Amino acid sequence: MEATSASFIFLVTSHIKTLLTEFTLLGLSGDTKLERFILSFFALIYVITLLGNLLILCLIHLDPHLHIPMYYFLRRLALIDICYPSSTFLPLFLNYPAQRRIISLTGCAIQMYTFLVLATTECILLAVMAYDRYVAICLPLHYMMTMSNRKCVTLTLLSWVSGLVLPITHTVLAWKLPYCGPSVIDHFFCELPAVLQLACADTYLIKLVTQVGCLFTLLMPTAFIVFSYMNILVAILKTDSAKKREKAFSTCLSHLMVVVLFYGSVIYMYMKPNSLSQKDKIISTLYSILTPMLNPTIYSLRNMEVKKALVRLIRSNGLK
Repeated sequence: MEATSASFIFLVTSHIKTLLTEFTLLGLSGDTKLERFILSFFALIYVITLLGNLLILCLIHLDPHLHIPMYYFLRRLALIDICYPSSTFLPLFLNYPAQRRIISLTGCAIQMYTFLVLATTECILLAVMAYDRYVAICLPLHYMMTMSNRKCVTLTLLSWVSGLVLPITHTVLAWKLPYCGPSVIDHFFCELPAVLQLACADTYLIKLVTQVGCLFTLLMPTAFIVFSYMNILVAILKTDSAKKREKAFSTCLSHLMVVVLFYGSVIYMYMKPNSLSQKDKIISTLYSILTPMLNPTIYSLRNMEVKKALVRLIRSNGLK
């Protein structure tokens, strides 16, 4: 793994053609007081994100009742949602007291690639989870056979391999461009659209590659998720129990809400033709900071089985 990472870093840095040796990240706001307030608010969100996702990881690992395909995927989602804000917000927060907003070109390339890996993996994994719910609700008699352990592992590997491979082209193309000044990135982390604004060369090719990449990692998974949930809703409408229909509708709508928030904000950020503006930093926080906090609540903690698992865990430790 270390050899692979070293090879990738060499691949990227060996193609860098620039007069600059480092970038300065402008941060969330040019106003010091406002930035302090925003950082404090996001620090709270980050702590909630860590605690929520760590709780999900522990519950699913410790409780045998949750060792089924649905929670297998939720455990992987929780892991991504811990790494996601840690790769973007945590460096900003840790460097704020010393006002160190300087990042080397290599560090910027690594942060960009790491973020794209996690974002791509989550995009594919959310589509896999929608497929899992489709099979569970629309084909319940075939669920355990269809979602076998082997298939769950295969789909998870597909998500991670896609996440690791697809962003390589974007990252390498981005760092083949010359950067000759200015050196200030108007963002709080090295996100691809923000970095490209500083390139002093034609960015048409990488923007075209990005659009094509978005087709596979954003638009196709979104269409698949919508199709899956449409079939799920049709199956729910055929249910005789009004209580079951209400519960299923509530679950599906909450899932779709997070999906729309995540995919919608990423699609807006990476597929719009015009350059970035100040409000785009806010858009970035939706998928890099906010959705990792919402996922544990929407996908897990509202689930009755997870609540029962939490009660069992508390009782097993002698707490009432």
